Amino acid sequence: MTAWFYLILAGVLEIGFASMLKLTENFTKLIPSLIFIVFAIGSFYSLTKAVESIPIGTAYAIWTGIGAFGTIVIGILFYKEPASMMRLFFLFTLIASIIGLKLVSN
Repeated sequence: MTAWFYLILAGVLEIGFASMLKLTENFTKLIPSLIFIVFAIGSFYSLTKAVESIPIGTAYAIWTGIGAFGTIVIGILFYKEPASMMRLFFLFTLIASIIGLKLVSN
């Protein structure tokens, strides 16, 4: 698998573990806590594979960007967090920045 595939997978798994964090209720709920741990391990493993070929700064920025974007969307859709115009505007500037980093990376 390519490094970029691993990086995208790491970001998607970060969305999973970040979204599960609320459901763990401070790690007092077993099943959400176990899911959190599995997603976190998978995310960090995938990130580790990605940085074998992608510069760490680029990989980290993209990983956290994918995670932030996805977690915000999950928050809006499932946790009834606000979806103001400014919040959505900056969310899409985040995606534009992630795409820009991909375009300028070797």
